[in-house]
Amino acid sequence: MCGVHSSPPFNAPAARRLRAALGMAPGHVAYGLRAQYGLVVAPETVMAWERGEISPSSAELTALAGVLWCSPGELLAEPVTLREHRVARGLGADDLARRIGLETSSYQKMEDTGRWRGNERQSAALATVLGLTLAQFVTATGKHEELAELLRSAVTTRWQAYVKPLGKLLPIPKHHLESVLERLHGDYQSRMVATLSWGGGQGEAGSGDAGREFLAEIVDRFWDLAGGAA
Repeated sequence: MCGVHSSPPFNAPAARRLRAALGMAPGHVAYGLRAQYGLVVAPETVMAWERGEISPSSAELTALAGVLWCSPGELLAEPVTLREHRVARGLGADDLARRIGLETSSYQKMEDTGRWRGNERQSAALATVLGLTLAQFVTATGKHEELAELLRSAVTTRWQAYVKPLGKLLPIPKHHLESVLERLHGDYQSRMVATLSWGGGQGEAGSGDAGREFLAEIVDRFWDLAGGAA
C-alpha cells in the first residue's frame, strides 16, 4: 500500500459494484491482474480494496481498471490534487508533461509539491488535458490563497491592474477575465456605498473571521461570474 500522499482517492464501492456487474469473483480479478499485467495480487487484497481497508497503487489502479473494463476515473472518488486528476484520466506523468510542454522531471516536481509553476500556455494546456474547471484548477495547483488575495486587491483598488497577474494564474481568456473583474469591482463598490463594508463592518476587507468571510465571498462571487469553467 502506498502512503497517503501517493495513493489516489480510491472508490471502494465502485470497484465492488463494477466487479459484480461483470459476474466476477475477487479471485477472477486477481487472476486478471496477474495474467494481463503481471501483478501478483491475492484475492484477499482485492477484497480489502473493496472494503476500503487499503488502496491500490497507481499501477494496480490502472491494471484494475483494465480488468474491470472501465476507466481509472470510474474507480476514483472526486479528484483534488494534480496527481489525482492525472490518474483519473489514465495518464502517466511523462505523457501529461509532454502534452503540456514540460520536461517530465519539472512536471513531477510540481505535482509532488502541489505548487504549479507553469506559464500561461502550459496552464491552459493542463486545464484542457485534465478537463479541469477553473475551481478545480485553482485547488489542484495550490493557488487558492493567491487568487483570494489578488481578487481582494482587485475589488478594493483598480481592477485593471490585476488583469495580468490573474491572467497568469488562471487559464481564462483575457476579455472574459476583464468582464468578470469589472463586474466584481462594481458589485463591491455598490455594496460599499450601501453598507460601508463587504466584510462585516470592519473596513474594506475586515479582519479575523470577518476578513476570511470577505475573501470567501469574493472568491464565491468570482466563480459565479466566471462560470467555473476553464
